[in-house]
Amino acid sequence: MTTTIGISKHEGAGNDFLVMIDLEDRVQLTTAEVRWLADRHLGLGADGVITVTGPSNGGEVTMHLRNADGSPAEISGNGLRCVVHEVVRSGVVAQGSFSIMTDAGLRRVHCEPPAGRSAMTSAQMGVISVLSEDLAGRQVTVDVGNPHLVVLLDSLEGLDAAREGQALQATRPGGINVEWIAPRPGGLDLVVFERGVGITLACGSGSCAAAVAGRRFGVSGDHAEITNPGGVLLVDLEDDHATLSGIVSHVADAVVPLERNL
Repeated sequence: MTTTIGISKHEGAGNDFLVMIDLEDRVQLTTAEVRWLADRHLGLGADGVITVTGPSNGGEVTMHLRNADGSPAEISGNGLRCVVHEVVRSGVVAQGSFSIMTDAGLRRVHCEPPAGRSAMTSAQMGVISVLSEDLAGRQVTVDVGNPHLVVLLDSLEGLDAAREGQALQATRPGGINVEWIAPRPGGLDLVVFERGVGITLACGSGSCAAAVAGRRFGVSGDHAEITNPGGVLLVDLEDDHATLSGIVSHVADAVVPLERNL
């Protein structure tokens, strides 16, 4: 039997997500369904698939993120900001400031009044921890609720991120997000290889990790414009906390057939 579900697509700096609001958590997508939905040829295409369920532990809603390969992820800064836009756009939560529960903990977020299909959204990403650093080797490992390896280069030109990113996954059980950064006036250029996804146009949590690492390397400050391939994200650091900001856009709404009963 085929059952249909409603799902929306959003993007932040080209980092795209499918967002399904299922407040009663009835659907519970399988790994195979997530992979199909995220497939850019056979499905709708996305870097990740997010289910939004009802309130929990202080959050007005709860966010559950799966990578494109179906594996669970603790958090995504851009995915979180896409959820912020969708719950406001759909009327689940009023615009302004509110809280969302994630698998990395409670996050305070904000949505400016939407303009057309877009809105400026921000998310407090919590405590950012430096797990290890090799300043001479130009590598810093950062915890943003999910793990990141940040590598400082003089220039990103000629970088084979797909090959190097795949190789660096073996450095940590379960994989790790890898960011390569290079200094630019006012901020950093960034290229990212996300675990469970591969090369993406942007990474919100990776931009926060890059800002923290850039400050450790002495090439950026407390406020940084992180130029991802898909657009600019803003990161503000206060001690060991980071706030991520940028534009999120609604791309489409879809009715999707699932070949099972609900």
